[in-house]
Amino acid sequence: MNKKIFEAGEMYLETLYVLKLESEEVRSVDIVNYTGKAKSSVSQALNTLKDDGFIIIDENGYLDFTEKGKKIAFKIYDRHTTLTKVFISLGVSEEQAEEDACKFEHDISDETFQAIKKHLEKHKN
Repeated sequence: MNKKIFEAGEMYLETLYVLKLESEEVRSVDIVNYTGKAKSSVSQALNTLKDDGFIIIDENGYLDFTEKGKKIAFKIYDRHTTLTKVFISLGVSEEQAEEDACKFEHDISDETFQAIKKHLEKHKN
C-alpha cells in the first residue's frame, strides 16, 4: 500500500507537525482551531490520512504520526520555512512570502528544492 498523498493531506500533516512542536498532545479540535476549517472537513481529512497510514488516532482522540507521515510532514515544513526565508530575503513581505511558500511547497521538485537549499547554505554569510 503505497498511496500518494493529496495536497490537502500534506497541509494537514504540516499543521499537525507545527502543533506538535508546541505541544505533544494534539487533537483534531486543535487543527480545526489552527486552520479555521470546518470540523467535518478536518475529520474527513484526518480519517483519510489515518486510513492511508500517515497518522494514528488513539482511543482518546490524540493524533500522532506514523513514520512515513512524519517524514512527509517534516519535508513540507522544511520546504515551507526554507522557501519563506528565500522569498523574504528577496524583499517579499513576510505575509506574502508565507502565502507563496505555501503554494510552492507542494509542487516544487526535490531536485529544485535541494538546489535552493544548497544555494542558501553557500550564500549564508
